Amino acid sequence: MYLFDTDTLSNLLTKRPSARLLHRLGEVPAAAQFTSSITVGEICYGLHKSSRPDYYREKLERLVWPHVQIVPFDREAAEAYGELRAELERKGERLSDPDLMIAAIGLSRSLVVVTGNIKHFGRIEKLKVENWL
Repeated sequence: MYLFDTDTLSNLLTKRPSARLLHRLGEVPAAAQFTSSITVGEICYGLHKSSRPDYYREKLERLVWPHVQIVPFDREAAEAYGELRAELERKGERLSDPDLMIAAIGLSRSLVVVTGNIKHFGRIEKLKVENWL
């Protein structure tokens, strides 16, 4: 079961999506493909900043949203977030709130986070992370 980070799903909107990503997506059943409500917010933020929001909205509606299940930031994720944030701060490490929230959702549901941002997510010891890009 996989939780796609923002950079992974955003790659699908580019002119030349990663061949490796497309191949891996084809291997994983749709029932095992998830993204977070945090990622949806980040992608929509980028869409509204874009000079072509209608173009990207159409691509999202056709290529992305129908193929992933969206997982909310709920109580279990919020509790995992609090623990993660405190743990990283004790170590003197920081991670952006959106990345921490995505990691917390992944941990609370035992999902593998798929991201190109291994450096950041890799700091979370219990989190399983893969890079398909």
